[in-house]
Amino acid sequence: MPYHWDFHALIQYRSLLLQGLGVTLLYTVGTVAAGLLIGLFAGLGRISRHRIVTVPLTAYVEAFRCTPLLVQLVWFYYAMPILVGVDIPAYLAGAIALSLYVGSFYSEIFRAGVISIERGQWDAGRALGMTRNQCLRRVVLPQAVKRMVPPFISQSVIQLKNTSLLSVIAVGDLLYQAGAVTSMTYRPLELYTGVAVLYFIVLYPLTLAAGGLERQLARAD
Repeated sequence: MPYHWDFHALIQYRSLLLQGLGVTLLYTVGTVAAGLLIGLFAGLGRISRHRIVTVPLTAYVEAFRCTPLLVQLVWFYYAMPILVGVDIPAYLAGAIALSLYVGSFYSEIFRAGVISIERGQWDAGRALGMTRNQCLRRVVLPQAVKRMVPPFISQSVIQLKNTSLLSVIAVGDLLYQAGAVTSMTYRPLELYTGVAVLYFIVLYPLTLAAGGLERQLARAD
């Protein structure tokens, strides 16, 4: 017996789904911004000459890059409150986990961008009397940023997809709202197909923009 498609639920509950999409986009923008700050601090800290700085930062980066994001979300929501003795709301636990997770990847992009600049650029800056930090800010980073932009955009696109895991800790993102509507309408095929289409509508232009920017920067080199 062929399946009878009925997308009426998508229309009937469109405001709820759009609200979930708004939460998804808000988490994406917020955690990307926080992750950039974390990644900048961790990435530049890891090129320090002092092990007291590099060791803990390396531990942070590897811990978050080498464990699943789903496990991190569950840990911050269920385990961390036990350690600190304070209840952490789901929205805050999700924001912390997502920010630290993407920050660990951004840190590697920062670090790789900086160390990809030829040693001669550092030497030229020092020959002009610049300190190490001045040379980093004025000579190395401006050149490294061009190499960092494409992977930053790609990782940010991935971050938007990662927000779908927030539904596991009952944060009202797009996937969570779709699950709520499914429980009321018993139309999972239509609801989750609609969710996939919404993700595609948001992500595909970003993917095209990332590819275009990467080609443009490659031609500029």
